[in-house]
Amino acid sequence: MSSPVVTNQPGAGSYGTNVQTGEWSTGLCSCSADCFVCALGCFFPAVLSCYTASKYGESCCLGCVPGGTAALRTHMRLTYGIQGTITNDALMTFFCGWCELCRMAREIHIRNGEMES
Repeated sequence: MSSPVVTNQPGAGSYGTNVQTGEWSTGLCSCSADCFVCALGCFFPAVLSCYTASKYGESCCLGCVPGGTAALRTHMRLTYGIQGTITNDALMTFFCGWCELCRMAREIHIRNGEMES
């Protein structure tokens, strides 16, 4: 008796994630993709940081401790198979903190099927 041959690998879902390319689903400045998240990030970044960490399954306090957002970005990048380095994670969260926080929130929404990329 022969075993069935698998010819296709399981997909990442039909909502446009970029698992195959190893890239973020949206650009750093893609605020028009989710205006509410971007407004929240601009006016209440601590709230968005706590929300993003909680939505990702981490403690909501992670976004409020020094280096927490960089650690969250690194973990998210590794979990989702996005290419990059820890140094890049630290630099992006330090110099582009609000924009990067918005992108991470959008990424979680896209990966959970809550919005399309």
